[in-house]
Amino acid sequence: MESWSYLLEGILAALTLQNLLFALLGCIIGTALGVLPGIGSTAGIAILMPLTIGLDPATAIIMLSAIFYGCAYGGTITSVLLNIPGESETAITAIDGYQMTRQGRGGIALSIAGIGSFIGGTFATLCLVLAAPVLSRIGLMIGPPESFAIVLVGVALITGLVGKSVVAGLLSALLGFAIGLIGLDPVSGSPRFIFGVTNLLDGVAIVPVLVGLFGLGEMLYNADPTSSRVRAPKMRELVPTRTDVKRSVPAITSGALIGTLTGLVPGITSTISTVLAYSFQKRSSKFSHELGTGAIEGVAAPETANNAHVNAAFIPLFFLGIPSSASLAVLTGAFIQNGFAPGPRLFVQQPVMVWTIVASMFVGNLLLLILNVPLVGLWTRLLAVPYSILSALIFAFIIIGSYAVDSSTFSIFVMIIFGVVGWIFRRLEIPLAPLVLTLILGPMLEVSMRQSLQMSRGDFSIFFTRPIALTLIIAAVLVLVLASVGDKLAPRRVHKLMQSNTEE
Repeated sequence: MESWSYLLEGILAALTLQNLLFALLGCIIGTALGVLPGIGSTAGIAILMPLTIGLDPATAIIMLSAIFYGCAYGGTITSVLLNIPGESETAITAIDGYQMTRQGRGGIALSIAGIGSFIGGTFATLCLVLAAPVLSRIGLMIGPPESFAIVLVGVALITGLVGKSVVAGLLSALLGFAIGLIGLDPVSGSPRFIFGVTNLLDGVAIVPVLVGLFGLGEMLYNADPTSSRVRAPKMRELVPTRTDVKRSVPAITSGALIGTLTGLVPGITSTISTVLAYSFQKRSSKFSHELGTGAIEGVAAPETANNAHVNAAFIPLFFLGIPSSASLAVLTGAFIQNGFAPGPRLFVQQPVMVWTIVASMFVGNLLLLILNVPLVGLWTRLLAVPYSILSALIFAFIIIGSYAVDSSTFSIFVMIIFGVVGWIFRRLEIPLAPLVLTLILGPMLEVSMRQSLQMSRGDFSIFFTRPIALTLIIAAVLVLVLASVGDKLAPRRVHKLMQSNTEE
């Protein structure tokens, strides 16, 4: 009852004019930063944090938090409309979202993404209120072996279930792993695979790779006169149909649950949440055969999981003082800047301030829904611009976004190289998602494995003697085996599907 009393007090504080205005400002800035590739929530929070020094501590954190979860939706806009993920989390959404845009259903994709984001974020915040202390203790059970197994499952799911062939998926994944090894060894600190190029000491930056694969690669592919053009949707095509809503409900429900549960585990990124949510739809949805071709579930599930994860990630931060991402690490600095250290004592020492921030998350998610869903028509008008002009603007856009990562022309060259790779992959029908996923998760997989082996002094049995890790590793193997069997049965399924369509 004491928590509900504090929450009510926090809601009243969050609804004051000052806090509402700064929550709105944070949502707008977050959405804008999400739209711009290369400038995400981490950079936004870091840049704007000094400007909040004169503000009330709760107001400052409210604005910076709104930037964090507002950015989670902003990247969806360019992923769906232009196939340019602003951040790695929205790369999965681009798979089906952009296909929907090509079919003139981009407005519906953005509408469902906005609704799913609101539901996922609100559900995760409600879980924070109801069960955060208990759920945070569960998160402490996850050690390096379990983290390794979780990442392994994510890699297996996206490798085995995305694309037309498991072999093609594995080739794409192996390339991502190889690129992820470039840079400094995470344990010894010695350089590896940099071939004398000092710009590679920090590894290959993720954003130029994403912008190149999905942005420039798509531009090069569309330059082919035989490729189809994207058209701007009409106003009546912006509103989801009853069928769209009906199909989205299970995807949004599972996405909210998956995103919330994974958000509780420190070190697990929202990229894994989106991958798991998408993969779950691949296995459970009645329309799984449509995923990858413009299925509404392929947008609803990962977008809901993304925002649910972002909001749930505040649970280990508030209760354990453990930031689960770079953005939350910067946000932790904002707490400390204002004289408060996240952790169990924060709820005892500053309960009103903490519950005000928690209440503002409900308000922020509602503001995002109000801001973004009515503006879907405005965003989709981008597609009414002639392709020649739009492609020039996109090219300038991705050049600026790539350069903004580290203010280096080297990132532009990286983007161009991976743009060519993206074009080749499209021509050969090799899936891009495994490459992106292993590039992002590969270093996490390596660090978790090496930490586990240090714990066991080189004994690999540590992965098989811990029940959670063993269960997850078995699940990863089963996914690849079942996907391989599915490849052999695919022609038969396609033949049956064609027969049923002909009969209809």
